[in-house]
Amino acid sequence: MEKPQVLTDPEPASAPGTTGSVMKKLPEVTLIFWIMKIAATTLGETAGDLFSQTLKLGYFLTTVALFAVFVATLAVQLRSRRYNPFFYWTVILSTSMAGTTMSDFMNRDASAKYLSGGATSLGWGPQGLGLGYPAGAAILVSLLLAIFLVWKLSGMTFQIRDIVSLRGEALFWSAILVSNTLGTSMGDFLSDSSGLGYAGGALLVTGLLAMLVVLMKAPMVSNVLLFWIAFVLTRPLGATAGDFLTKPVAKGGLDLGTAGSSAVLLTVLFGLMAYAQTRERRERRERRERGTRDAGREPVTPRAD
Repeated sequence: MEKPQVLTDPEPASAPGTTGSVMKKLPEVTLIFWIMKIAATTLGETAGDLFSQTLKLGYFLTTVALFAVFVATLAVQLRSRRYNPFFYWTVILSTSMAGTTMSDFMNRDASAKYLSGGATSLGWGPQGLGLGYPAGAAILVSLLLAIFLVWKLSGMTFQIRDIVSLRGEALFWSAILVSNTLGTSMGDFLSDSSGLGYAGGALLVTGLLAMLVVLMKAPMVSNVLLFWIAFVLTRPLGATAGDFLTKPVAKGGLDLGTAGSSAVLLTVLFGLMAYAQTRERRERRERRERGTRDAGREPVTPRAD
């Protein structure tokens, strides 16, 4: 997959077509990136269900609250001058949680089929538009295409590693939010309506992701396109995994509960974030030391015979 990094230089540098200084704001896409993405999206599924269903706040109130959390975490990320794993992955987590309840609000109707623990109602306000998964997915796909169209018309590159402006990063995060919401709809459809069940849905998505890895070797296929397809597909993988952990055994789940599953996943994600933060600091220090050594190296002047 494409490495979504802006610049790799340790010091600020001016980029063509931009003003001011830009620095690396996004992580490199490696195996640990995708592991953290799946952990964050799985936690987004279990935490979203925890607030909306287990705590009975409802889809509407939870969506409003989690969207506000997304805006707050995004503001911190946008104001940051360099890549910070805690900032970046907190935004990913907030888009996953908000995407879970946004998808549920669009597609469901808060009927007994979707309620937990014998609940008969959820929270305050409208509890679902009841559009269904096909209509909800069509709307989300249209929104995602509209974002990419605006992105294209803006003249900014789709190469993630070359995002160097505030507007470019805002478009990137808008696409992330919609793609995570779309991925939730896909995961819920696979789990609830396709007949595959949680394990079957997860296996199907895993197979599709394996196909993307193979396509990386095909020169005619854009790695940028593969990155976004993979980003969408890892969301239904997290959604089906989250449902598998939390749903009752009678429905094919492990019945671990939303609270317990969320606590374990949060611990795992924070551990990975701490590891990424430590590695980023070490690499930054090594780049500074390498730059200092190169700056102190005096040029060799040929001796005249």
